[in-house]
Amino acid sequence: MPDFMSVFAYFLDIRFVFFVLAGSLAGLFVGAIPGLSVSMATALLVSITYSWDTSSALATIMGVYVVGVFSGALSAILINIPGAPSSVVTTLDGFPLASKGEAYKALKYTTVYSFVGTVFGFVALWFLVRPVSMVALKFSPMDYFLLAFFGLTTVGSLTAKNFSKGLISALLGLIFSLVGIDSVVGTARLTFGLYDLQAGISIVPALVGLFGFSEILMVISDGNFDGEVTKIAKSVVRMKDILKHFAISMYYATIGTLIGALPGAGGPVASFIAYSQAKKIVKNPSVPFGEGAVEGIIASETANNACIGGALIPMLALAIPGDAVTAIILSVFYVHGLRPGPMFIKTSPDMFHIILAGGLIASMFLLILGLLVAPRISKVITVPKRILLPIVGVLCVIGAFACNNRMFDVGLMFFFGILGYFLRKRDYSVAPMTLAIVLGGMMDSNFRRAISLASSESHFMGALFGRPITIVLLILIVITIASNIPAVKRIFSAAGNR
Repeated sequence: MPDFMSVFAYFLDIRFVFFVLAGSLAGLFVGAIPGLSVSMATALLVSITYSWDTSSALATIMGVYVVGVFSGALSAILINIPGAPSSVVTTLDGFPLASKGEAYKALKYTTVYSFVGTVFGFVALWFLVRPVSMVALKFSPMDYFLLAFFGLTTVGSLTAKNFSKGLISALLGLIFSLVGIDSVVGTARLTFGLYDLQAGISIVPALVGLFGFSEILMVISDGNFDGEVTKIAKSVVRMKDILKHFAISMYYATIGTLIGALPGAGGPVASFIAYSQAKKIVKNPSVPFGEGAVEGIIASETANNACIGGALIPMLALAIPGDAVTAIILSVFYVHGLRPGPMFIKTSPDMFHIILAGGLIASMFLLILGLLVAPRISKVITVPKRILLPIVGVLCVIGAFACNNRMFDVGLMFFFGILGYFLRKRDYSVAPMTLAIVLGGMMDSNFRRAISLASSESHFMGALFGRPITIVLLILIVITIASNIPAVKRIFSAAGNR
């Protein structure tokens, strides 16, 4: 367990705090602009900071990481374009709430519970780095496949009025995730002879198209783009009302931390599962989920920010990155001659203290920047649609192009925008498709790895499904699917009325 005084000594180090602040400001800018990802910013920082001393480099990167994850929710709330895949769930209630003229309220709840989730994740990192890492180490390839599959079955029931439509949307996303070079046999799949598709479909163009460009098409098709988006009503959002959800947010933060500790899962899975739990636990939300419920924003933002501390756990204790950003942070360690692993905390406690201090200081800047920036950013929602829509369109093009600096991705963005428009017109949610595209590669590789490993065993089915973690995940999947079958719903409804 790290020494408290060693960690908090960095709070009094002006130079260290300055580097965290610089990273936080960069993270706020990068995360809020669709197409500019936190992982992209972190990767650029590696090339800038490799000649710096380790503490300054890690301080800057932790600022970018923490505030960048939070600020992805800003564009999700204001213009319905998630700044990051982990902010997809926030659009479900954040944008409807902003459209009612309560953007400030949505942003304030987002800021406070992003702070809560982040602090919880780093406290968990502080005390649970060894035991949680050992649990994550016990996950087999089949467990990772089932975890991702559980996330998709949950999404089908959450983000669509019709469960089957949600699953169809997820199935389409899985098909898109298979596009590209097969990682096992090296042959092209579903590329239709197009060289640019061999690298697969990038998540950013798909994300921007499905949420951003399709929103433009929806507004134009409704024919009301000459009016204003909405009027921001001046309202007082009391901290007392915000903090009454604090107790349940601890549950969402726990989900986020545990999911974050599983390599490859990350914020999208955590936020969807937390949102699923919110719908089951919260019996009387402020408004129905999907129509601007602050309870949905709380679940999503607490969980995906708690993932930050969770994702650092396997990276520090096992040298296994929990997500794309921690994979880049791992490279920073190697550049500076550090070797994360089971002995890292014992042999390099000062580096562990830097990570903890940088994350906790960055969470404080998250709260300060979020509360100060929110009232000003929310004014963008009052811009007339005839002005806002072209701006959003330009952002869509820039965001898609910035991903890989190629025009092909802009074409992909238009394709997914048109597809998203037709799906939304027919009441198919695009959120399950987005998550499936994110998780599809992980599901594909882990399923095939599990089959390959089990085929060498004498009891094939036992090797695949005989482990306790696997059985628990299978039960959760069966319960989720069965509970959404109309006949089963009617049985439970009838039993509840007796």
